[in-house]
Amino acid sequence: MATVKLSFSPAPVHVRTARLVGVAVARRAGVREDLLDEVRLAIGEACTRAVALHRQYGLADPVLVEMSDAGSYAVRVVDRAPIEAGIGLAALPPDELANESLTDEALTTGVGFALLAGFVEDLQVRPVDEGVGTEVRMVWPVGR
Repeated sequence: MATVKLSFSPAPVHVRTARLVGVAVARRAGVREDLLDEVRLAIGEACTRAVALHRQYGLADPVLVEMSDAGSYAVRVVDRAPIEAGIGLAALPPDELANESLTDEALTTGVGFALLAGFVEDLQVRPVDEGVGTEVRMVWPVGR
């Protein structure tokens, strides 16, 4: 079992690195080749969402990404934004997501959840165990 941990400042430029590392770890873990684009997109969306929340709330805390291959390939993306910001928008109906008064950051976080739910079968979003923030957990099967 291997766990890879990344943390990066909440700047959009670092999302690409998280995606590249995530796909490399997925490949090494034994995720099927035809799922790697899904892994790339999902990690990118989850990290983009976390960065947008940090920027929206002026947080300098790093975004945390953990990848583990214990029986499956699991990725956790942790932000430190207030919980109502991290999860609340995911519950908005689609017509409210089109509301022009929502900020770009708010749209990014809400649309990110919609995209993630569309291409990740095993997706969990919950408050972090300690402190303030949200954990997005995504899991893919491995075929060793």
